Amino acid sequence: MLILPRDILEKIITHSRGALPNEACGLIAGHADGGVKKCEAVYLLKNADESPEHFSISSEEQFSAVADMRKHGFMLLGNFHSHPTTPPRPSEEDIRLAFDCSLSYMILSLSEAEPVLKSFIIDKNEHSVIEETVEYTL
Repeated sequence: MLILPRDILEKIITHSRGALPNEACGLIAGHADGGVKKCEAVYLLKNADESPEHFSISSEEQFSAVADMRKHGFMLLGNFHSHPTTPPRPSEEDIRLAFDCSLSYMILSLSEAEPVLKSFIIDKNEHSVIEETVEYTL
């Protein structure tokens, strides 16, 4: 389960809308206890590909975000990216690029009037995609 504060959700939505027509991306950080991940910070990053169909994060931005996480005692919990015109489900590319099955892979769809966020646990070796429960908090 992923616990996501509503203010962080709003930051992800605003960032993703601002990146249109391209995909937006970023990292989430916080603490994990057992199977529960509590998101406490979001890192809104630039899609280095500037594409509406895929994203990548520059290694410099990624290292900077991870350094800030360590400084604040957070761990990497996962990442997010947007789908400007498609539903919030992992593409074959998303599955292929998933590198750690302990992380949350969040996808925000902007294809409808109201954004829809879903989170997934992806194990590319098993080719398994399981939707993760997201609980929103104030």
